[in-house]
Amino acid sequence: MSSRPRVLVVGGGGREHAICRGLGRSPQRPEVLCAPGNAGIGADARLLDIPVDDHDAVLAACLTERVDLVVVGPEAPLVGGLVDLLHAHGIPAFGPTAEAARLEGSKRYAKEAMAQAGVPTAAWEAVTTPAAGLAAIERLGAAGGRTSAYPVVLKADGLAAGKGVVIAADDAQARAALEMLLVERRFDTTSVVVEECLDGVELSLLALCDGVRAVPMAPARDFKRIFDGDRGPNTGGMGSFSPVAGFDAARAHALTAAFHQPILDLMAGRGAPFRGVLYAGLMLTADGPRLLELNVRFGDPETQAVLPRLRSDLLDLLSRAARQGGLEGAELEWSPEHAVTVVLASAGYPQAPRSGDPIDGLEDVAADVEVNHAGVRLEDGRLVTAGGRVLAVTALGRDPAASRAAAYAAADVIHFTGKQQRSDIAARADAPDGAL
Repeated sequence: MSSRPRVLVVGGGGREHAICRGLGRSPQRPEVLCAPGNAGIGADARLLDIPVDDHDAVLAACLTERVDLVVVGPEAPLVGGLVDLLHAHGIPAFGPTAEAARLEGSKRYAKEAMAQAGVPTAAWEAVTTPAAGLAAIERLGAAGGRTSAYPVVLKADGLAAGKGVVIAADDAQARAALEMLLVERRFDTTSVVVEECLDGVELSLLALCDGVRAVPMAPARDFKRIFDGDRGPNTGGMGSFSPVAGFDAARAHALTAAFHQPILDLMAGRGAPFRGVLYAGLMLTADGPRLLELNVRFGDPETQAVLPRLRSDLLDLLSRAARQGGLEGAELEWSPEHAVTVVLASAGYPQAPRSGDPIDGLEDVAADVEVNHAGVRLEDGRLVTAGGRVLAVTALGRDPAASRAAAYAAADVIHFTGKQQRSDIAARADAPDGAL
């Protein structure tokens, strides 16, 4: 890299804003670019007006700007082969190739990979019709020795922005979900994974991967349902916190060895080494941890809670992960402080998010609180809502109570019509194993 490296972050949401800020904290003082970014990210990076799905334009910008590293945020360009294109032109990129990104691009592919790698996960079947789905539900119930097959988890096979999962409590809900997914094709999928519903507490564990090894980041927990008490439909995530009680560095390494590393070894054996960040969504059950899902990029909103705690050089870590075997000897240093992230969502989210509502109060947020911009835009010089999840407010504190109080104090001074936020994010973050 040059004396002052130039880094391009691809994406325009709250996760990308957190990545841009994390890179900005690097002692290497990089020049950070973001394509396309958003009105808030523009305060922390130079914006390039390039859509994430215009891969040729991203490549052209990399060549014109002489970019030293590309960090791809969202899953769609990864699944679509953006990293393959960049590699073909000699441009270093943090993120998996299209083949490795199938771990998120197809739920069926991921479940088959888990089985082949010997990673513990829930029982499942893949189906292509509602009738086949109902039959699979009955088989899962019988195989589990349960008096009822329900609840059961139904997952769209392809990309669904975190919203293609339905937990059906009975036959009527299952029929409706299967119709929505396979007949209406709400998420452009032709198959559905029918999965055993596991009881327990969820844990998010990100690991930086260099094709050879997986290095765990700090564990986090996110809150997927729209309403308090984990009620209502799934969202992309309404908040998160890190660290998680009971999960120190040793336990994080043990989980990575059990869940991430076998997947890395499998992909390397398939000739598709995984480089980038591998997200493991775990369920901590009475019978031990089980892998719920794999994502091939930084989680959102976990990234907003994890990266502010990172004391290591993020640019150095991502650059090393982009090279085969580059993370050898890597050790991550973390602040002892706790982080709590509260997401502010627009009216109507997640079913029909409303846009165009003016956002006020950002100037009143405490200086030590980080506000990551997601669904925002400028309209006649004023910041307005422009998507489902609008802002993510993150505060650090000496303990969960202090960080939670600071995050909610900041969230409460931000106003826009119809603002939605959960009031129970990290309410029990200090409980054993982070129990909700």
